[in-house]
Order: sequence, then C-alpha cells, then structure tokens
Amino acid sequence: MAILILGLAVFLGMHSIRIVADDWRTAQRNRYSEHAWKAGYSIVSIIGFILIVVGYGMARQEPVILWAPPVAMRHIAALLTAISFVLISAAYVPRNSIKAVLHHPMLLGVKLWAFAHLLANGMLADVILFGSFLIWAVFCFRAARQRDKAAMTQYPAGTAMGTIIAVVVGLVIWALFAFWLHGLLIGVRPFA
Repeated sequence: MAILILGLAVFLGMHSIRIVADDWRTAQRNRYSEHAWKAGYSIVSIIGFILIVVGYGMARQEPVILWAPPVAMRHIAALLTAISFVLISAAYVPRNSIKAVLHHPMLLGVKLWAFAHLLANGMLADVILFGSFLIWAVFCFRAARQRDKAAMTQYPAGTAMGTIIAVVVGLVIWALFAFWLHGLLIGVRPFA
C-alpha cells in the first residue's frame, strides 16, 4: 500500500502544482524554459504513474475488503465511465459544445471516472486510488475555474460536428477500453 500512496503523492502532487503554487510554476518555466519544464514534469509524472500501477497491483494481491458493492453498481459505473470518456475526449476535440459549456471537461471526466470506480469497487486500495483522484479533480476544477474568472477566459462556441466527433471518439475509446484494454492492462474485465 505504501508504494501506491507514494505513487499518488508523486503523480497527483506534480499535477497539483498549478493548484497550490501557480506563481512558482510560472517562475520555473521562465527560469528553465518551457521545454525543460515539460520534460521534468513528464519524467516525474511517469515515475509517479509507474509507482501507482505497481502499488495498486501489489495491493490487489492482498485485498482489504471494506464492502461488497451490489452488482448493479457495475452497470452504473459502466454508464458513468462512458460519459467520462466522452468528457475527456471533449477536452481535445476542437470547437465542441461540451467544452464550450463546461470549460474543463477533462477534470469533470476524471471526477466521474473516479466516482464510478468508487461505486463499483470496495477494496481499501480502490478507495485510496479513486478517492485520491476524485479529491484532486475537485480541487483542480475549482482552481481552473478561478483562473478562468481572473483571466476572463472566453471559450469558443461549439459546433455540431465538433460535438458529434467528441461524443463518437469518447464512446469508441470507452468501448475499446471497457471490452478489451481494461482486461488486458488491468486484469479486470468489467463485462466478463
């Protein structure tokens, strides 16, 4: 469990710099260059991610069961994760209405993804992993909205085509992940 917690601290800590120390982050980017900052950020994030994967895998070997979720929660989680994949894809598809309205759909997608996994899983490692991502996404979303307000950020209006592309891409990636990659990469088949 310690490796999982260390990985979360490294990964989410790196991704929280903009929440707690945005001025310091800007100063470091200016001091070392944008390229050097992104390289260091990526390396630390990858190390944190690897620790999360290894730590979570180890924690699953000796599970601490907190509760046994009803089977219906898996179905609810499947629906919520499908929506979360659409939200996450909307962060990258240009000129879609989802991003135009929500402004930060990736963070909302992470919140929904984490919440869905908390509903469907009852191990201590699940609560630590998905609960940490949920808490991080809540604070990150709030900070992003505050930055938008301070900068008076305007988001371009979405188009029907951009929105359709975001929805289709999100659902296709969700289906690939849910029916194939989740089992291959994580060892759990949600629809088995």
